Amino acid sequence: MTGFTTTAAANSWTTVADARAHAYLDHAQGIRGEVRFQLVTRALLARLPDRPCRIVDIGGGFGRQAVLLAQAGHSVVVVDPDQTLLTAARERFAAQSAQVRRRLSLVQGFGEQAADLVGTDFDLVCCHSVLLYLADPDPMLAALAALAAPGGLVSLLTVNRDSLALRDGLQGDWRGALATLLASAEQGDRYLPTRPDTPEDLGRRLARLGVEPLDWHGVRVFSDHRTADPAPEEFTDLCELEWQAGLRDPYRGFARLFHLLARKTREAREARS
Repeated sequence: MTGFTTTAAANSWTTVADARAHAYLDHAQGIRGEVRFQLVTRALLARLPDRPCRIVDIGGGFGRQAVLLAQAGHSVVVVDPDQTLLTAARERFAAQSAQVRRRLSLVQGFGEQAADLVGTDFDLVCCHSVLLYLADPDPMLAALAALAAPGGLVSLLTVNRDSLALRDGLQGDWRGALATLLASAEQGDRYLPTRPDTPEDLGRRLARLGVEPLDWHGVRVFSDHRTADPAPEEFTDLCELEWQAGLRDPYRGFARLFHLLARKTREAREARS
């Protein structure tokens, strides 16, 4: 596996695109993926206005996040370049009620060109598990800022640089954890190459674009390293534990992922005009 590329339309890491899509499907449809979707949805619904909103989900993958938001009454368009993921999303959408299906749409394309594909002035712009595959996050962040309406939200979910070695360490892979800790990047064949971030750095980058950070949550503090799924009756308790831990220091700093929410200032529109 080679590294990142900043060529082509999307500043995307294209050398293992197929492997990435299948790995995402395997992971995101498991229990750890569902914990992530439940926590992120809870945070988003707490911040969204109490009315039907226009949402764009950049790199929305197989559509799980979009469905959860559409079920809450919002209209969501998923923009993703990967045909494998879009096919999975199309199948997921087809299984929903007619009312929910009417609120969902799919567009194939890269996030950096999303404004040309789907327009702008969205109430919420999601970009989850995408930045970690980009060598340079700034072009994508600029595109996200352009998509948001003045006063609109931008939602980022990505890998937490400060917790990279925890999964291997808690699973007893001492050598892998040590290599990751020393390199500040995940090592070994079990991981696709990724670029981690911190909420502080992404917050500064967004602020330069007129998108002010609001808060951030840790996602999967206690469950990320587990190899066995909890019993179904334990899932609600697990999600509540993860939610509460993700709000609090020092726990949220140990989470595998962080979820950063920011708001586009009204001055950002005036500066662009």
